[in-house]
Amino acid sequence: MKRVTILGATGSIGCQTVELIEAAPDRFETVALTGGRNVALLADQAKRLRARLAVTCHDDCRAELTERLSGTGIAVASGDAAIAEAAAMPADLVMSAIVGAAGLVPGLAAIGQGATLALANKETMVAAGSLVLDRARRHGATLLPVDSEHSAVFQALAGEDRAAVERVILTASGGAFRDWPPDRLAQATPEEAATHPNWAMGQRITIDSASMFNKALEVIEAKELFALAPEQVEVVIHPESLIHALVGFNDGALMAHMGAPDMRHAIGYALNWPERRELPVARLDLAAVGSMTFRAPDDARYPALRLARRVMEEGGLAGAAFNAAKEAALDAFLDRRIGFMQMAQVVERVLDMMSRDGALRVDSPGLDAVLGADAEARARAAAIARTDLFTA
Repeated sequence: MKRVTILGATGSIGCQTVELIEAAPDRFETVALTGGRNVALLADQAKRLRARLAVTCHDDCRAELTERLSGTGIAVASGDAAIAEAAAMPADLVMSAIVGAAGLVPGLAAIGQGATLALANKETMVAAGSLVLDRARRHGATLLPVDSEHSAVFQALAGEDRAAVERVILTASGGAFRDWPPDRLAQATPEEAATHPNWAMGQRITIDSASMFNKALEVIEAKELFALAPEQVEVVIHPESLIHALVGFNDGALMAHMGAPDMRHAIGYALNWPERRELPVARLDLAAVGSMTFRAPDDARYPALRLARRVMEEGGLAGAAFNAAKEAALDAFLDRRIGFMQMAQVVERVLDMMSRDGALRVDSPGLDAVLGADAEARARAAAIARTDLFTA
């Protein structure tokens, strides 16, 4: 029995993880589940998986969670500290599916007890890649990528000589606006941006896909996870979303990972690693697919990719500032305080300001420095989004 904890159990990735575990009760034992305000779902999941602990990050939701789990023997806790404590409970695998920078501290707690950390939270590596990798080495923890692109790269590299890798190509659907005329993008609404053409995902990550901020984060994460130079990570638009990533080797060969656009591929691979197990996902019929298309991303349409290149070159705390400013800019867009294309402008202004101040130039930053840069970038982004210039 593999002992599993799910951080962010009530989100899209968390729910699919619960589904796969529930389908194999003889292989998995659930240690803890964490969630937010969807207490009804969290309690239901805890009962179905017979978890030992259920945690909500909101203290004002604890009473309801306690009531819903009364008589089950499942322990209840609340608050950010309790989330980190749940992550630190002995487990074989911790699924990190908390959205945003909030997943960093619990992820580090899981690494600290030597667990395999299945990373669906790309922000952890973007904000603190060197810190995470160093802690994983010191505690003998294993990092397994769960983003479909990074899982694809991980699988394509199995048994290969890492020194023979020339490049990694991450594919992108292009999001909701990939075929929109450029002059329409400034008027795009949150509702329009939250509709993905291929994948079923949460609201924030779907909007990040439309702006390509999600892919920008993935570019930075790939550099950190696979020890690549910035120029070795490429992005190509692939509207069909059937090839998730490709690895190019020094003999000119390209190794591609293909599959239906279903996150259960990557989640199931991580849950069962190092084995492969049957998964309830669609099998590709290549004759029915017929053809696949690819095109280069347009920097004017997707400025987030240019900013990702800047972040990789700058290093230090640039990743932490980039991610935090992006999250704050997304909040402002959802609140209709700024337009769709202005999100990238907010992020770039924050990077400019913090770079001029020397706030990003820190070698091997520790957790306090990362959290400090995160807080400063959020505050600066929120202030910029409130200015008249950025009134939508």
